[in-house]
Amino acid sequence: MIKYIGSKRALLAHILSAIGAKAPAGARVLDLFSGTARVGHALKAAGYRVVANDHNAFAHTLATCYVQADAGRWAEPARRILADLQRLPPRPGWFTATYCEQARFLHPDNGAKVEAIREAIAALGAEPELEAVLLTALLEAADRVDSTAGLQMAYMKQWARRALQPLRLRLPALLPRPAAGPCQALCGEAEAVAAAVDCDLAYLDPPYNQHSYLRNYHVWETLVRWDRPEVYGLAQKRTDCRTRLSDFNSRRRIGPALARTIEALRCRAVVVSFNDEGYLPRAELEAMLGARFHVEVIEIPHDRYVGAKIGIHNPQGIKVGQVGRLRNMEYLFVATERRIPLPSPQAA
Repeated sequence: MIKYIGSKRALLAHILSAIGAKAPAGARVLDLFSGTARVGHALKAAGYRVVANDHNAFAHTLATCYVQADAGRWAEPARRILADLQRLPPRPGWFTATYCEQARFLHPDNGAKVEAIREAIAALGAEPELEAVLLTALLEAADRVDSTAGLQMAYMKQWARRALQPLRLRLPALLPRPAAGPCQALCGEAEAVAAAVDCDLAYLDPPYNQHSYLRNYHVWETLVRWDRPEVYGLAQKRTDCRTRLSDFNSRRRIGPALARTIEALRCRAVVVSFNDEGYLPRAELEAMLGARFHVEVIEIPHDRYVGAKIGIHNPQGIKVGQVGRLRNMEYLFVATERRIPLPSPQAA
């Protein structure tokens, strides 16, 4: 799966254990902020009926591939098509000029290969699940040869060593359909989806500070949308990075937005992933969940993202400071709805 700030790869065992304590295999679980779909993929593998949601197009594509698409239906057709796509000659155009020459996220040789493959996928008119599998293979292939520190707010001054390797497509790790039934990928705003989906448990891993996933992965958003957007700045970001703003990236708005989302949930149990760098302190989150649920908190010490280890640099790439700390505290808020006891027959 792609490199991703906030990825829960290292926390998967803790998350699955917390969910497993509140929802048996086969239960319907809503992954409301699915991101790379790493958690949704693991839940599907564990036998849950997963509904994965994210409002970014690239994340919805990943969820459609890893959560909604089933291996028995799509693995072999996708494998054959990927072999044909791999043989296509490079085709440089707008994408190569924008992200490989005016910016340097990919080497132009790989950018031209990406462009040829993306045009061919667009021309196929494939079913949505098959198209998502093909696009995920392309996203992951491009991610393996990019020239960044993991975020697309900037790129390396010199080509990263991996950027000089040729692009290679691989079939994503598709899963069979769980015995309990099909899984689903949605692309909506969190509060609306929370109010619309009935589930046994909801898993929430919201953005928690100023880092916008759209801005951090704008190249992948464009690669999926294939819409040639207007761009700005050295990083050639999409102009809608300035207008598609999330309440969860706002210190002032995150509290009310998360409270509304939690109140809208249609489930009896919730697991919320957050950490001590977030805009909301632990006590506020406990109180927010505690209005409706009984809450337990699991603390997990964890290394910060790779950018923290690199340090602070000025626009010229010169290191000008050290990050204050290299570890933080991850929290899992495990919340179960309080049941109001029915009056006894004698009391009636």
